[in-house]
Order: sequence, then structure tokens, then C-alpha cells
Amino acid sequence: MAKTTTRHLLVVEDDKGLQSQLRWAFDGYEVAVAGERSEAITALRRFQPGVVLLDLGLPPDPGGVTEGLATLREILSLAPETKVIVVTGDNDRANAVKAIAGGAYDFHQKPADAELLALLVDRAYHMFELEIENRRLQQADENMPLRGIIAISPQMLKVCRTVEKIAPTDITTLLLGASGTGKERFARALHELSPRGGNRLVAINCAAIPENLLESELFGYEKGAFTGANQQTPGKIEFAHQGTLFLDEIGDLPLELQAKLLRFLQERVVERIGGRKEIAVDVRIVCATHQDLEQQMREGRFREDLYYRVSEMTINIPALRERTGDAAVLAKAFLARFAAELGTGVKGFDAGALNAIEHYAWPGNVRELESRIKRAAIMAEGSQVSAEDLELETSPEGLQGMPLNLRQVREAAEREAIIRALGHADDNVSEAAALLGVTRPTLYSMLEKYGLK
Repeated sequence: MAKTTTRHLLVVEDDKGLQSQLRWAFDGYEVAVAGERSEAITALRRFQPGVVLLDLGLPPDPGGVTEGLATLREILSLAPETKVIVVTGDNDRANAVKAIAGGAYDFHQKPADAELLALLVDRAYHMFELEIENRRLQQADENMPLRGIIAISPQMLKVCRTVEKIAPTDITTLLLGASGTGKERFARALHELSPRGGNRLVAINCAAIPENLLESELFGYEKGAFTGANQQTPGKIEFAHQGTLFLDEIGDLPLELQAKLLRFLQERVVERIGGRKEIAVDVRIVCATHQDLEQQMREGRFREDLYYRVSEMTINIPALRERTGDAAVLAKAFLARFAAELGTGVKGFDAGALNAIEHYAWPGNVRELESRIKRAAIMAEGSQVSAEDLELETSPEGLQGMPLNLRQVREAAEREAIIRALGHADDNVSEAAALLGVTRPTLYSMLEKYGLK
């Protein structure tokens, strides 16, 4: 469950009357007041405010701006993410511009207008929160197993380790998984981690292009090859030279094109439509499909020889419902991203929403989860998303598929509870231990026992 955090505002002002006026002018903020530089720095260290309202005329130079500008520099050196709004004397724009050049977020000229200042502070604090959240997401992304892949489940971590091992090679790879499981993400990871990462990744969806156009898209054509072929046009395979070609939904490739693709995989040369010249192409092939290719082979709809060519390495990507703990972690990442993009005040999920997320089957996988979270970020009334906002129902965890051996049941339940607690606590061991009702040393022992370290 998301925690409500106090919003801290520091007012640096030596005028006692104005101090008192400003202390009560900002609803929703815990306001700290300082009258000179050393007090301001002490308060900065203690409260870590998101916004500082700074009068440039501070003692021992209340008639000038030297001390105020020095305070600005010290604040930004200690807390560069803090937004500083400077307050200057009437018609003193030159010093306001100097402060902005020195890193101040905004300025306000005296006499102080409490209503306008409140708007400035709200805007600055919103920007501070967005930047902090973006930095947190970047750090979280760096801690994920692969860039762009958010996962903590053992099932997905195994897939990520496989991708890391085979990425440096040129082995032709087949990604299998239901629609919305992230096959294109893994294809991109294979490309980016390979020696070809600096070159193109060319993706083509075999199911999205009409059959009569697919051949020319893949292999290109010469001028005059057919009506409308007004110029020589290389195909996607040529375009991917020295890079990676990603053939999504290869199970929908027509049989006649399967034969032509097989020849390319064997010879590594292409012939454009209407051409006779063989063109050598150096490219890595990554394919993906949600279909059962072995079943299609039995039905004569997919060539057996092509199947063995494209599946030198096969990676099965599990459905979201099979990834222990991933749904909650993905949901948090999506919510943070959409809240920042849409400028909503949503901070997290309530307990009912997290329960619903964990127990829903997610037939549309990650794509469905992302869509529901975006809708909920817009529709949520308060600071937390509810199960109703997600249009999901909370339900107790089912017992289907569980082993009957009591020790196995206990260990499986403990392992899953630990993964879920770590997901809820964003990998904070102390918070996870508190959620589980155990001590930190106990949790560390359990992490080691279940290989979750």
C-alpha cells in the first residue's frame, strides 16, 4: 500500500512579520522557517524540503543580495533536486535573472502575494515529485535483469539469464509466448546486448501486412517488377544488414514465402522481385509467435525444415499469471509512469487493488495490465487506485494446482509470500520483514534458503 508522505517547504526570510504570514499561507505543507543562512542549511538537512522559498536580502547583507545568492548556491550544492523560488525586491529583475542563472527554479517580486506564491510553490513541488519519481524509475530499471524488462519472478529471471547468454551469439532465436507477454521487448534485448547493438533492429509483423505485399516488404523489388514499382526498393532483410531482423508472428507467414525465407536462411542471399542478382546479407534473425508451430507442422501449415532453422534456440516466455509477483511490480511501474505523464495526483494502490492485481488471470498479459493501469490513473478519484478503478474484483487465492505434501505446500507458500512482500516493499528488506511479521535476520535466512538473495 502506498504511503502518504509529508510535503516539506522551507521559507528563508529574516522579516519576522512576513515569516508569520508565510508560515500559515501554504495548506498541505509542513512549513519550516529560517532567518539566515546557517539556520536555512540546518533546516535543509533536517527536513529535506522539496521546495525552498528564499528571500535574497538576508543578514548580514539585508539590503543586498550577496548572502541570498550564496545561500542559493549552498542549497543547490547540498540538494540539487530541490526547487528554489527566490523572492526579490520590487523592480529588481536583474538579481532575479542572476538567481535563475544560478539554478533557482523561479522568482517572485515583493510585495509577497500569498495566493500567487502558493501557486508557484505547488507547481515547483509537482515538478520536484516528478523528477524524484523519474529518477526512482530509472534506478529501478537499472536494477532490473534486462533494460526495459521489469521482472522479479523466478520464471522471468530464468528467461532473462537465457537472453543474456545467447545475445552475444548469432544463433537464430524463436520466442514463444501468448500475445502481450513482451516478445518484442526480448527481441530488442537480444539485439541491444549483441555486437550488432549499434546497428539497426528491423521489425516486421508477418500478420499485419497483406499477403500480396509481404514478399516485396521482405525481399524488395526492382524498378518495373510490377505495376507501381517506379523505383528500385530494398526489402526489410537488406535494410537490416549487419543488424537484427525481427520477424514477429512468423506463424502467419504464407507457405510460399516460407520456402523463400528458408532459402535465405540457408544461403544468406536475397533476390529482389523482378531481379536476378543475388545480394549477400549479414543479419541475425529473431522470430516470434503466439501460435503452436508444431501443431501447424502436423497440419501442413508450417514447413518442418523452416521450423528447425528458426528454432536453433527456443525461448518460452511465460504468461503474466505464471510469473510470481511480477504483476504487482509491473503495475507500480506503469502507474508511476502514467501519473507522471498525465499529471495526475495518483500515488499508489490500496490493498484491495493489489489483491485484485495479484489474483486476476490477466488473459491479455502485460498489454492488458498496462491498459487497465492507464485507465485507472485517469479515473481514480483520490491518491490511491482501487480495485473498482481497475474494474477488477478482489478474491481469495485459490488452491488449485497446489501439492498435497504439507512441507511442500508450506515452502511454496513461504516462497511466494516472500516474493510478494518484496514486490510490495520495492525490495526494501525491513519493510518486507514487517509485512511478513518476521525479523530482518529471519527474512535474510529465508531468502538464502529459497535462493532469492
